[in-house]
This record gives sequence, C-alpha cells and structure tokens, in this order.
Amino acid sequence: MMQTGCIFMKGGYSLSGASIPEAAKTFSVAYFPNNAPMVSPTLSTTLVEALKDKFSRQTRLQLVEEGGDFAFEGEITRYTSTTQSVSGDDYALLNRLTIEVKVIFTNAIDPDASFNQTFKAYADYDSTTLLTDIQSELDAEIVEQLVHDIYQAAASNW
Repeated sequence: MMQTGCIFMKGGYSLSGASIPEAAKTFSVAYFPNNAPMVSPTLSTTLVEALKDKFSRQTRLQLVEEGGDFAFEGEITRYTSTTQSVSGDDYALLNRLTIEVKVIFTNAIDPDASFNQTFKAYADYDSTTLLTDIQSELDAEIVEQLVHDIYQAAASNW
C-alpha cells in the first residue's frame, strides 16, 4: 500500500517531494474557453473546477479570483473523436476521444518556472457506444488525467 503525505522542509512546504516556495500564498485559475471545433458544453467548467480542486486539496495555497502567485489560464484547443481500431471488414471497433488544452502557467515567485505548454489526454471507447451516451464520463476521466499532468508540470519546479 502506497502512502503519501506532506513533508515540512526548511524554506518551503513539500507535498510528495515538491517544495512550494514559502513566498507563494495564492493561486488562480482563469476560465478556459473551449475553442475546439467540436465542443462539449460542460468541459470548460469541468476542467476549471478540477484544477481549482486539485490545487486546493494538494497544496496550502489559497484560491483567489485572479493574479495568484501561481496563475493558470489557457484554452481547450482540441476535442475530437476518431476511429482507433478497425476490423478486417472495415468496421470501427474502437474510438478515441482526445482533449488537448493549452496552458499558460505564470509563476510570480519564480518567473523562470512559468510555462506555455499544450497537454493532451484521451480515453478509448467501444464503437458501438454513442459518444453522447458516455461523453460526461469520458470527459471526467480525461480531465482527471489532464489536471494531474498540469499539476505535475507546475509542481516540478517547486
């Protein structure tokens, strides 16, 4: 069984090995508009709330409306469903839902740790299932992975 916990370090606060600078007190997450050609109506809100939740739960940082010591903004740039696997007689067997998010992370404490990066995650689903029937479930699964990746990228410099 794996255990995780917080470690207090001289000069900062650590969570799973990441040391948040003591000067950092706040974080903010701006709305991420969905600018993909195909749009899931609740995806922007789901992503933003998941980012806020992750940083609220995993750090001591306080959420502020805007201008946090660590600030996240960006946009959803891709939301596509494509055939991933085809049978011998050219029938789709497996489809893949892919979400791509452009993230601009501004670290006001250490500007060199800021980044502008694109994150991509996906989930596969059976081709006999309509996307609309499982869209919210797949969106949540993919957003969880995206938020994990964004958190890791931001925390890797702490």
